Amino acid sequence: MEQRQAEQSEADRRAAFAKYVLPEVEVLLRVGLTLTAQPADAEDLVQDTLLRAYRAVDRFDGRYPRAWLLTIMRRAEINRHRRRRPHLLDDPDADLERLAVADPGATPEEIVVGESFDAVVDAAFSGLPDKHRQVVRLVDVDGLSYAEAAELLGVPEGTVMSRLHRARKRIRTRLAAAGLAPKRGVM
Repeated sequence: MEQRQAEQSEADRRAAFAKYVLPEVEVLLRVGLTLTAQPADAEDLVQDTLLRAYRAVDRFDGRYPRAWLLTIMRRAEINRHRRRRPHLLDDPDADLERLAVADPGATPEEIVVGESFDAVVDAAFSGLPDKHRQVVRLVDVDGLSYAEAAELLGVPEGTVMSRLHRARKRIRTRLAAAGLAPKRGVM
């Protein structure tokens, strides 16, 4: 009898996992990459999140699975961040390789403008404080809503909106200074 209950409990756990967790794996991967900036670290974070979710899925009430999973992910990342290796071991040439690959059908002007635009945007983005850079990645790159980003970061939604506004303004200012965007107030 106990074995039958254990088997039923395990079957219920698998069904709940398939229903609530598996449809969100793609979002978890995108957000994981945003939080870690390294594909291997993102995969490890997602795997850790999935393991924690599997262990706790029988206690989940079924409401808002994405928010539940993003909370698990945020807590897992906080724990992983405490023991993360130094950034000195990251590959500094990865961004240079991405910029070096140009469209073979592009004109020389497109290549130069494209590279300078990418370089200015990358510099502006890299120059943002971490908290602003995270919000830009989550909302503008990964497509999360303000509420989802706020839940993931553990801050109020208004804070996400404020950080995003400031980050976009800084990027726009850098692009305008480089002549790649119109200056404010000039028609």
